[in-house]
Amino acid sequence: MTAYERCRVLLRFADLIEQHNDEIAALESWDGGKPLEQSAGAEVPMAARCMRYYAGWADKIHGMVVPADGPHHVQVLREPIGVAGQIIPWNFPLLMFAWKVGPALACGNAVVLKTAEQTPLSALYVASLLHEAGLPEGVLNVVPGFGPTAGAALCSHMGVDKLAFTGSTGTGKIILELAARSNLKPVTLELGGKSPFIVMDDADVDQAVELAHRAIFFNQGQCCCAGSRTFVHESVYDEFVEKSKARAQRRVVGDPFKKGVEQGPQIDGQQFKKILGYVKSGVDSGATLVTGGDRLGSRGFYVQPTVFADVEDEMKIAKEEIFGPIQSILKFRDVGEVVRRANATQYGLAAGVFTGSLDTANAVARALRVGTVWVNCYDVFDAAIPFGGYKMSGVGREKGPYSLGNYLQTKAVVAPLRDPAWL
Repeated sequence: MTAYERCRVLLRFADLIEQHNDEIAALESWDGGKPLEQSAGAEVPMAARCMRYYAGWADKIHGMVVPADGPHHVQVLREPIGVAGQIIPWNFPLLMFAWKVGPALACGNAVVLKTAEQTPLSALYVASLLHEAGLPEGVLNVVPGFGPTAGAALCSHMGVDKLAFTGSTGTGKIILELAARSNLKPVTLELGGKSPFIVMDDADVDQAVELAHRAIFFNQGQCCCAGSRTFVHESVYDEFVEKSKARAQRRVVGDPFKKGVEQGPQIDGQQFKKILGYVKSGVDSGATLVTGGDRLGSRGFYVQPTVFADVEDEMKIAKEEIFGPIQSILKFRDVGEVVRRANATQYGLAAGVFTGSLDTANAVARALRVGTVWVNCYDVFDAAIPFGGYKMSGVGREKGPYSLGNYLQTKAVVAPLRDPAWL
């Protein structure tokens, strides 16, 4: 298929996503429990936008002719890597489908995509739309299944030329090992995080409270880049804690299909129990439970929006990825201190800085060892913005032109140049 034809297929696919917005959003909320307003108003449109972005790249992937010493003609070609094995998570299944499938198809690859066992529906549905858009049979293959069986088979298969995974750091290590044991297939990983959200003393406290609230509670707290360590300057700490408590208590939790609901249930019983276990750990370690901390209602996996104050760096709730609606608020004294503490983690996915000073924002953004820094905003995503982490938050980048290199091989073609007879 020509690059232009690939472009047209992806554009038609984006149109079909938009036409079926409501059905896709309903499947996404039904499967994962997230509010329908979030699925329909943000995630489905973002998936369509991502596909259009990579459609635009399909016919702009090219090599070059390079000068070489001596009489040789040298071409550098960019070719599809082959069969891409992709494993997506349950927290944003539709978006992760788009982030991975978009660049892989734009580059001309075939894909075998494994969905999370909890949330297979949206990927299966949009895959049918992609075939309706003109994708040939066999190019995209969606395989629902469990990690130790379907996932391990995909990672170990000698016919798979590249792996892309989004999920936990622990699973990412297993995938790297399986890839190395098989055919040394290259791997890109988008893994966990324990992202700092830093509120300086010159911040607008009301705005910072709202922003920090969204940074941690968005998607039931089930977000790899959640602002799960809220660092607040000591001069505004008490005010910030009280206002964060009030905001958490106003958060609307309930049926994700009802209008105005901000928070639905956690993904499953295992995650529900894990989150409540972290609440107990926070209390036992001496953090102050400001609000929440228990199950909400008697049916479903609903967790009260929870806020902890007086959290210390060595506490489990400040070190480990909770993946739930728990805000941990830590106190700091000066910029140097908070940068050192923010960086003192195995993760390096994202961070937020809330300040009225451009100098402070620039200095802190450069000092933080993370893949994304949001200044006076949080969770701002676009198909053109690269996303990925430092340290144990991953390998490589997704989105933007950076993702294309994950699905391309580079080939040098060298041929002699002979003097023509007429010279």
